[in-house]
Amino acid sequence: MRHRSKFATFALGTLILLGAGCAPAAPPSPPPPAPQAAAPARMTFFVTSANPGKGADLGGLAGADAYCQTLAAQAGAGDLTWRAYLSAAADGVQPAVDARDRIGQGPWHNAKGVLIASSLADLHGQNNINKQTALTEAGAAIMGRGDATNLHDILTGSTPEGTLSATGTAGTTCSNWTSSASGTGAAMVGHHDRQGPNDSDWAKSWNSSHLSRGCSLANLKSTGGGGLFYCFAVTE
Repeated sequence: MRHRSKFATFALGTLILLGAGCAPAAPPSPPPPAPQAAAPARMTFFVTSANPGKGADLGGLAGADAYCQTLAAQAGAGDLTWRAYLSAAADGVQPAVDARDRIGQGPWHNAKGVLIASSLADLHGQNNINKQTALTEAGAAIMGRGDATNLHDILTGSTPEGTLSATGTAGTTCSNWTSSASGTGAAMVGHHDRQGPNDSDWAKSWNSSHLSRGCSLANLKSTGGGGLFYCFAVTE
């Protein structure tokens, strides 16, 4: 009787072990989700794709700002506040305006999310503005020196530091961006492609290279421009 009891106990234990060994294995844990790439930064900087049509007469600062806002809206960024990077002289009604004071604090990115400058100090120091990064609101490159049409002269009216330029006797803002006179007045321009006739600092300046020959669209084209200007979203 004892032998039978021991045998039964042994058999039961064996069945339990066999049953445990035949139990289905737990499914493997799913792999962790792959990290998602960060979305590109929003566009907060561009060069106008075209002149509004009247050379350096942009309708004053207000007209230039409105044009920036319109182009930005067409590119899906109209919810931001846009300003033209332009300086203006005192006119008896308002004091002088410096371009650098109109655009916020940065950072700014182009239409492809590439960082242009992280701050005002960066923008007016070692920025990333060049022919490959100074894109239009649609993300297109702008022709420059050496191309079939040179459009590298960008209207600014500014010094390298982003303040009102006082170079020359004909003015530097084409009557605060209200004149399209041919052969009269002038506008300070920069080179978006950072190229000029030599390797000097002024020739490579993005915002303060030389004066135009007048304020009409034909005048602006004659020195290698198209009446284009920089637009920045006002950032904190």
